[in-house]
Amino acid sequence: MSNFILSCCSTADLSLEYLLSRDIKYVCFHYFINDKEYLDDLGQTMSLPEFYRMMDEDDIMTRTSQINVTEYTEYFDKMLAEGNDILHLTLSSGISGTVNSARLAAEDLRKKYPERKLIIIDTLCASSGYGLLVDKAADLRDSGMSIDDTAKWIEENKLRVNHWFYSTTLKFYIRGGRVSKPAGFIGGLLGICPLLHVDDAGKLIPMEKIRTKQKTMEAAFEKMVAMCQDGDDYSEKCFISQSNAKEDAEALAALIEAHFHKMNGKVHIFDIGTVIGSHSGPGTIALFFWGKDAR
Repeated sequence: MSNFILSCCSTADLSLEYLLSRDIKYVCFHYFINDKEYLDDLGQTMSLPEFYRMMDEDDIMTRTSQINVTEYTEYFDKMLAEGNDILHLTLSSGISGTVNSARLAAEDLRKKYPERKLIIIDTLCASSGYGLLVDKAADLRDSGMSIDDTAKWIEENKLRVNHWFYSTTLKFYIRGGRVSKPAGFIGGLLGICPLLHVDDAGKLIPMEKIRTKQKTMEAAFEKMVAMCQDGDDYSEKCFISQSNAKEDAEALAALIEAHFHKMNGKVHIFDIGTVIGSHSGPGTIALFFWGKDAR
């Protein structure tokens, strides 16, 4: 095993148990419910079911706050002072400016600890797709790969992580202004479920509008069949994240497991955390897998 610390943000949407089992350090974003601030601490302060229950209330507004330079400096400094090198992977710059804060903190800390390595990577990934990339970095570290070679591999392959999001409700797209009220009303009547994708700039963009939740789930599954590495012989991991839509996520996982018999273990299902969830709302399902090509 290589001797460096692998680190990410709470927005990788991996459970606390999973992060601990893989020896991955993390630093927390912040979120607000109306004007009250909370730490995005993987559901420890407020459970995710409670968070999504509150989001459903009409008088509740949520927003998020990225990790600032001071927080990153304090977080990295402790590990560097103990003689550790650090590889830190951040949430996509297409979604958040947190990578800029991490880079500014790293720039100052390299002067304080010139003998140490502190590498920052913009993953261009989100939610458990970001988590899937971090998980691969943990595999590489555990295989004995050096920090420099691990960083190089992650940079060269990060765009192969495919992201496909869909939502069972347009309520929070309307609330966030991404869908107009008239369009949302008509879409609701027609049972429209948008299918979204993270592009090569790390931005979440709509790709298709599909009628009914079942057909949208099947469309996400077909994206994996068509685009995954090695086709039906796919042998990597597959992650799904969901926000108060566990049964829907399990139905998608069952489709995948029935088709891909060489996959590395069963599909891992994680909760969408408070930061991504503040924007997507409850009723969101997201599928992540390794693609044959860069997206």
